Amino acid sequence: MVIETNITRMLGIEHPIIAAPMGPFYTNKLTVAVSEAGGLGVLSHVTLHGTVSLTEMKEGMKYVVEHTDKPFGFNIRTATLQPDSIKLCRQIPQFIMKNPKIKEQCRYLITSAGSPKMAINKHFKALKESSSEIKHFHVVPTLKLAEKVISLGVDGIVATGKEGGGHQSYEDISTLVLLQHITTKLVGIPIIASGGFATGQGLASALAIGAGAIAMGSRFIASKECEFHENYKEAVKNSDVGDTKLITGVFGPARVWNNGFADGESLVNSRKEKKAGETSMDIVNEGLKSLEEMYKGNIEKGTVLLGQSSGLIDSIERVSDIINEIVNDAEFSLRSAYETLKVNLKQEIVC
Repeated sequence: MVIETNITRMLGIEHPIIAAPMGPFYTNKLTVAVSEAGGLGVLSHVTLHGTVSLTEMKEGMKYVVEHTDKPFGFNIRTATLQPDSIKLCRQIPQFIMKNPKIKEQCRYLITSAGSPKMAINKHFKALKESSSEIKHFHVVPTLKLAEKVISLGVDGIVATGKEGGGHQSYEDISTLVLLQHITTKLVGIPIIASGGFATGQGLASALAIGAGAIAMGSRFIASKECEFHENYKEAVKNSDVGDTKLITGVFGPARVWNNGFADGESLVNSRKEKKAGETSMDIVNEGLKSLEEMYKGNIEKGTVLLGQSSGLIDSIERVSDIINEIVNDAEFSLRSAYETLKVNLKQEIVC
């Protein structure tokens, strides 16, 4: 089954399924696996201790094109507390232009956790004008922000609701409501839905509302190709839908697994409150230390980023099997809905 949408055509992919960014961790192997399976793999903005994000991004891109000839994307977090993002936004476009194979395959930039303005610069403009087919999407949690970033010139948006794992907004809006709000007001804008997706039913519902694809994080963590620790994957597999909570993360609220560490953590209520507590980069470093504990497998004492969709996941599978199952189930859901609609319409006419 092939489900063709505006997003699959825009990004040159077979299936409307995209890997959500999973920084600060490595996702090189996962990116290859998702792209090879017909979706769109996305390289993370890596910021583990001892790494240089610019170097890691370049090496990640080289790795991807050595192992697949399919399209892929990458993420840059543009938050104020992410100072390396300036260098990435300036130098990665130049790096891509100097590498023909990377330029051909790199079709997607997703900025998040800050403003897209940093990536709307002369360097990315030059890349686009050099025959690159790269498209710039930005993560939005509200209609207001969606309207703003579209006016700035991004090519599309990733509408992310509160169900999603990792960094979240201060607005408490579900993906279902957010998608309806945006698609009603911004007709024709390319939209990727994110937050709470792990099944074919979820994909079918997003497409029915007007999105052109879904982005998944937690579902791909529980895959055999994902670089994350096996303890992390087991936590995803064994979680229920109520086993996550929002706590104060590095860039604001973050949805995490409710383990021993998260149980004692609080949640900031506003941007003003969060900004008041941002006294130094020590906050970022402390947050990274907690994330790295989890990355090493210490899932009880570290921050385990996790979405509510983890409750829909009960197995660790190969990426290709995950994507194929979701696409097939989405087709079944869409056909079933169509058949039900036809039956109801016939009954109305008879009556």
